[in-house]
Amino acid sequence: MSWIDNIKTVFNKNTDSSKHEIPEGVWTKCAACNQVLYRSELERNLNVCPKCGHHMRIKARVRLDSFLDPEGRVELGESFEPVDILRFKDSKRYKDRLAAAQKNTGEKDAIVVEKGTLKGIPVVACAFEFNFMGGSMGAVVGARFCLAAKTCIEEQRALVCFATSGGARMQESLISLMQMAKTSAALARMSDHHLPFISVMSDPTMGGVSASLAMLGDINVAEPHALIGFAGPRVIEQTVREKLPEGFQLAEFLLEKGAIDMIVPRHQMREQLSELLAKLLNYHLEGEVYVPNTQTLDVVSLPQAAVAEESDTATTKKKRTTKAKADDKAVEDKAEDKSAEAKNADKDADKGEDADSSAKKAATKSTATTRRRTTSSAKS
Repeated sequence: MSWIDNIKTVFNKNTDSSKHEIPEGVWTKCAACNQVLYRSELERNLNVCPKCGHHMRIKARVRLDSFLDPEGRVELGESFEPVDILRFKDSKRYKDRLAAAQKNTGEKDAIVVEKGTLKGIPVVACAFEFNFMGGSMGAVVGARFCLAAKTCIEEQRALVCFATSGGARMQESLISLMQMAKTSAALARMSDHHLPFISVMSDPTMGGVSASLAMLGDINVAEPHALIGFAGPRVIEQTVREKLPEGFQLAEFLLEKGAIDMIVPRHQMREQLSELLAKLLNYHLEGEVYVPNTQTLDVVSLPQAAVAEESDTATTKKKRTTKAKADDKAVEDKAEDKSAEAKNADKDADKGEDADSSAKKAATKSTATTRRRTTSSAKS
């Protein structure tokens, strides 16, 4: 055996079949800073890059698990399934697209709705699943969202929605566009019952979802650096033929322009939103959970409180009106008394003038009589 064969033998030992190979999906890379990350560690960090803080997309159920209290959770509308009413087909049949999305995500459609509590506060929470056909809104998404709003009204709960969507689902055509009006009407009914709705927009929130339910919150919240808008920036640039400002349609840009109310990092979402809801629903913190204030109105009596407030306002207005009328009458009576006094004074003045006139006449008459007597005596 030559020395060359010995070298080959040494190198062949390093290519032993027993060598462990790294399975796929163990590592991932941050799209913002290009840092290579261990996937399981990233998932424990709620898909937020530990190096730069970039918020990656997160599954709907993982988001709800990190947001709601673990006990007492109930899923709503889980039996709702999409139907290919139009028998739509482009490059692929809609049925096949639905089947593929359901297999990849394990969800029946692009939104998950659960009712439960947030640090003791009764809420219904919705979360979009972006991996299901881009989180697009179809008939099932609209139906589940409306069921969430209806449950809030019936059980006096707050509504929180985590939106991440490309918009209305084109495969359902007019049916998907109708969900914009349907969800907006459901939120209007919630507003009539004085129940709060907090909308949380994550990257991306676009199209028909941003033009309807996502921007109709009593408080509109966004995650850092989330893309929020109707049409995409490239489409707008091609349409207006102008260069858009830096950061256009990002959460920070929208906050500066007043389109959203606040930006909350994912790790602070549970704390920040529970504080907001506690203030809106009149709860206070006891230990680690919020409880309703017993001294004043709690969440159950909010609709009745509105009626009572209107009744109290009407009663107060009535009392004020009655008092005002009494005050006006007193002023009128006082004015009449002054007028009567003035008339009496005028009468007394007239009587005084008459008396002076009579006295003057008597004096004139007496003087004339005296003169006549004097003249008569002189003649005699």
